[in-house]
Amino acid sequence: MSSPTSNRARGSSRGKRAAERPPSRLRRPRKEEPRRTGAPVPAAPEAPATRTGDTTPALAGPSKKVVALWLALLALGTLALLWAAVDGALNRSDGLSDLVPVPGWLDGAGAVAVVTSLSWLLATRTAGRSLVSAGLALFLGAASVFVGGEILPTGAAVMTCVVGSVYAVMATVPAVTWWKAVREVLLATAVATVTSLAAVGFEPTVATERFDLAALVMALGLVFTIVYRLGAGLHGLGRRGMIVVAIGLALLLVTLAYAELLRRYGAQTFVSSVLDFVDATSDRIGAFPRPLVVLLGIPALVWGTHVRARRRQGWWVCAFGVAATVPLATGLVAPDSSYLEAALRAAYSLVLGLLIGYLVIRADLALTGPKGRRGRRAEEAGPHRPEPSRFAEL
Repeated sequence: MSSPTSNRARGSSRGKRAAERPPSRLRRPRKEEPRRTGAPVPAAPEAPATRTGDTTPALAGPSKKVVALWLALLALGTLALLWAAVDGALNRSDGLSDLVPVPGWLDGAGAVAVVTSLSWLLATRTAGRSLVSAGLALFLGAASVFVGGEILPTGAAVMTCVVGSVYAVMATVPAVTWWKAVREVLLATAVATVTSLAAVGFEPTVATERFDLAALVMALGLVFTIVYRLGAGLHGLGRRGMIVVAIGLALLLVTLAYAELLRRYGAQTFVSSVLDFVDATSDRIGAFPRPLVVLLGIPALVWGTHVRARRRQGWWVCAFGVAATVPLATGLVAPDSSYLEAALRAAYSLVLGLLIGYLVIRADLALTGPKGRRGRRAEEAGPHRPEPSRFAEL
């Protein structure tokens, strides 16, 4: 039993704690703010808001000066190849050889410069080891030029066609409209044209069918390996993407297999009629367009770049663009082909392929896009899938 003194002491301590406790926040009196007199104080300037429409990601990559140096090397190699091509087309006339002497090593040096720069650009675009790729291409190209023979120059020409054709596809950017897709196709065609000049600069000894088939198979293997990473594997395709890839593979295999079977086991009368039609068309308009480029390669580039503006699965469609860039890159390798015939063949294939690509885009928009012209214009003006710039790492 506690004593009264302890209870009194305990009560006094409780009173002290209650006296030291601060009043609650609700019972505190509010301080009146003084009225402002005079001119109002200007507010501090706000930081400029960032643009939400800018969807281009800032990724690490080579500086603009480094890219400019490699592009300058590519331009110098192209000029050397053009100079050698003009000299060869004019058959070294006396007037030209006296005024502008053309050294014999010019075409080989230009081919080495082009394949080296294309290898660096492709490795940089695909986030690979650019210096290793460029050094390997330089070594193989220089060895084929200095050693000569039949095997090394032919292998260097195949390597050039594969690297240039794949880079022509990788250098494209998403296209919101058909006209922008045409711009990307023209760029890929220009890269393939430079590649064809470089392949001829190595002076390969080729069988045309085997050379074209080897370059196409190697280019398909390389581009599908790259696109497998860019398109997030096969599981990122979806049902629609799987159908598109299956149709592209089937069209590619059917075209190649049908041409080979027709050449080997076709009826002589049917083969003769087909060849006569091709020859008659070539005599009238100067060349005959390539079916693989018209039916698969160019439409795949047009539609693929258009799909990439909305979905990354468009890379799988663009991969079939090597069906256009490889035949364009190997167009000058055939011994019986001239520069004029190759240019006309490429032009006819390009025009027909662009028309088919336009029809494919219209059909895609009619099935999956917004209805009406106003809806399509609103979709074109809205935000799209971000992708790095043309010379940045993907």
